[in-house]
Amino acid sequence: MIAYVFPGQGAQFSGMGKDLYENQPLAKELFETANRILNFRITDLMFEGSDEDLRQTKVTQPAIFLHSVVLAKTLGDKFQPEMVAGHSLGEFSALVAAGALSFEDGLQLVYKRALAMQKAGEQNPGTMAAVLNLPDEKVEEICAEIDDIVVPANYNCPGQVVISGTVGGVDAACERMLSAGAKRAVKLKVGGAFHSPLMAPAKEELEKAIHAATFTPPVCPVFQNTSASGETDPETIKTNLIAQLTAPVKWTQSVRNMIAAGADDFTELGPGNVLQGLIKKINQHLISG
Repeated sequence: MIAYVFPGQGAQFSGMGKDLYENQPLAKELFETANRILNFRITDLMFEGSDEDLRQTKVTQPAIFLHSVVLAKTLGDKFQPEMVAGHSLGEFSALVAAGALSFEDGLQLVYKRALAMQKAGEQNPGTMAAVLNLPDEKVEEICAEIDDIVVPANYNCPGQVVISGTVGGVDAACERMLSAGAKRAVKLKVGGAFHSPLMAPAKEELEKAIHAATFTPPVCPVFQNTSASGETDPETIKTNLIAQLTAPVKWTQSVRNMIAAGADDFTELGPGNVLQGLIKKINQHLISG
């Protein structure tokens, strides 16, 4: 069964989507529509912007969403997914590609999400760190022991969990993770403590926008970050999407469930191939485990 997956923040690069814009009339039309909706030429930043330009949350998120969705749309009849999933921001790309959300509504939600997350990151400063080679249960246990706010934020693959919280909480947790045998605990360059309680103000803002948008049943199950299961009911999809900002991204669990549901061909749509690497590790772990 064919599964399409869509990347999240961090996959961006200068020049992303330029070849599509120049060679595909439909892509050019979608990019120009996006420029109008956003009221600035995001294409200029995507095609010519510096790494610093592209690292701004308000640019990164719509840029990655655009690249992913345009790729899916330009596949035309070749795009026939039997299931889809997206990592964090990528969930919005997956929902649009699967027909649960229109392109316009999806882009507006992503932009509102990006602005709300950037604002929440300024209101409640925090950070994130990748913890390598420690069992998920141990990461959860250590986070629970810290007095400050720190939680598992992304279950990326076996042996790679990203934690999120206050700077003090993440620093204290990293120290304990290393003492407990983690190979590394690396702080990430991010604009806030994503997928943690510190994103609560952003969740409130996005909730209103999600309720105002029109959701329809997707053409195939969408494996969502918070439930890790294939959803088709628009109300369930909305509820999970709202919860996503303060809840962990259960990527390992989602991929395992997709494989259990019959997925044997994963295609990544978007900049880079980070998810392909994670899926290989998850699958390899399933086979060897």
